[in-house]
Amino acid sequence: MPDQPHSPAVELSNVRRLLLAETDPPRLTNAQTAAMKRRWEEAVAVNPSLFDGPTVVCAGLEWKDSETLLLTWYRATYRLYVLRLDPVHAVSAPSVFVSVAQSTDDGRLLVGRMASSTAHSGRWQLPGGTIEPPEAGATLDVESLRRHAALELAEEVGHEVPSEDLELWTLTRGDMGNVGVHFRAPTCPADTLAEQYTRLVSAESAQGQTPELDRIAFIRSDADVAGLGGRCADFLPVLAARHAADGTTDQAGIRR
Repeated sequence: MPDQPHSPAVELSNVRRLLLAETDPPRLTNAQTAAMKRRWEEAVAVNPSLFDGPTVVCAGLEWKDSETLLLTWYRATYRLYVLRLDPVHAVSAPSVFVSVAQSTDDGRLLVGRMASSTAHSGRWQLPGGTIEPPEAGATLDVESLRRHAALELAEEVGHEVPSEDLELWTLTRGDMGNVGVHFRAPTCPADTLAEQYTRLVSAESAQGQTPELDRIAFIRSDADVAGLGGRCADFLPVLAARHAADGTTDQAGIRR
């Protein structure tokens, strides 16, 4: 999926309880279907690594009360996303993804740069990825999102965390209305994370595989994002600022 233009702002929501409900996908016109096919073929010609796999699309967000958010979703494939850029036949199709805020014991946050083989080559972000729909008849819920987030952390960084240890942290809405469900992992020494990442890269390279992240780094706040160089996910500065604010609050609590 090609990178999208940045939206003016990223919305940050504090969610204590997240509910998910499946709905039917919208029907596309014949003209929209033809435009989607044409644009997808053009995108694949530019980036042959693109894969038209199953994905979850957000149909809507609704607050049920001050702490509970309902996310309505439907099943689609990745090619639907290219239709969002069509000047005539555009549709609203926000993706749904998870990420993991993996902090270190000295207060930093792990970030990674997407490899050239990925859809977002060169982009800095937190470990994570888009959500695939469950098997027919199965339920998509926050626990399955939590398991997927833990899997992404292990596959991209080599750091394994039991999914039940991941805390629902916050939710963002940014580019094209894309919805990010962000979890927070228990702290871990930066040296340990760096060693695990190095072992993962070595093992995958030995098998002829390309790691999803070609670099990792550690930042303390949004002020450090610019120093990474290159592009970053629209939500990264917002979450880096949130991480720094949480750390300040935690330290204040310790002093008390």
